[in-house]
Amino acid sequence: MAVKIGGQILTPRGLLSGQVTFEGGRIQHVVPGPAVDRFVLPGFIDSHVHGGGGGDTMDGPAGVRTLAQFHAQHGTTTLLPTTMTAPWPEVMNALRGVAEVRAFGVPGGADIPGAHLEGPFISPRRLGAQPPHALLPQSQRIGDVLALEVVRVVTLAPELEGAPKAAEAFAGMNVRVSLGHTAGRCEDAQQLMQRVRALGGVVGGTHLFNAMGGLAGREPGVVGALLASAHAYAELILDLHHVHETSFRAALAALGNRLTLVTDAIRAAGLGDGISELGGQEVQVRNGRAQLSDGTLAGSVLTLDVALRNALSLGLSLEETSALLSANPARYLGLSDRGRIESGCRADLVVLDTDYAVQEVWIKGSRVA
Repeated sequence: MAVKIGGQILTPRGLLSGQVTFEGGRIQHVVPGPAVDRFVLPGFIDSHVHGGGGGDTMDGPAGVRTLAQFHAQHGTTTLLPTTMTAPWPEVMNALRGVAEVRAFGVPGGADIPGAHLEGPFISPRRLGAQPPHALLPQSQRIGDVLALEVVRVVTLAPELEGAPKAAEAFAGMNVRVSLGHTAGRCEDAQQLMQRVRALGGVVGGTHLFNAMGGLAGREPGVVGALLASAHAYAELILDLHHVHETSFRAALAALGNRLTLVTDAIRAAGLGDGISELGGQEVQVRNGRAQLSDGTLAGSVLTLDVALRNALSLGLSLEETSALLSANPARYLGLSDRGRIESGCRADLVVLDTDYAVQEVWIKGSRVA
């Protein structure tokens, strides 16, 4: 049975007063009609999310289901459950958990096309809030990961021994190679990006500016390499704690439609202030800021509907903001069936009121309760 939703529909050609019709999980038509005082946007896509609503990717299938249902309530219709750096058996068990949930789906939860492996192939000098279990990307470990066929993005420090060959192996299996948690030089990043590009692969940057050093005139670092690239994507945490407004604007000016917004959310998202946990470490959440006892930012309690409102508060248009949350991450992840409201695409939709609060969420044509 066909479903029709009216409002200010955000199409690839801009806002249109009208209705979007969908059936069988796919968008059929978008037609002009009377103005309705609400907005209909493509569902949000989060390529970096550890947890939420009390669940965490490292918990296994139950944690993945919990976080997928929690973030769906906030407009996220597709996400990549993201691992922590941990002892190798725990990392592999977490990936198996994501694979299990992906196979069956999550009723009332976001679609899960794969996992984001954020660690352990990172620099011990740039752990951020990751526990000290960094490992080198040895061929056996890469083979173990690829055999599961569940990882869609891998965070990799380009300066690590074995990183270039690992990047080639991942790129050869259509995994996005995201540079992050790195103490590397600009040259390390550029050389690895060239290897991935030569194989037709896609490069990204993990939470741009965070855990990757800065940009200076004579040492542009990994940040400079990403911003100067004509092909690299990068994710950014717009919770107004991780990145200065001007840094966000600089990234947007440099990357344009290759910038994506992510949450990097932890299990504490949605639970309010208090004590929580990340990778076995105690986390204090206060006034929307999550940090370890030494003050290190420990992921976030962000949801993508809040990221949308943050971007709008900085002066971006609804069209520009929606691209950061939907079209850009869909393109980055190679998900050609979503990220825009167009005939034939998945009916992944978010309905917002005039204050940009979430009213309805539809995932593949089914409304989230």
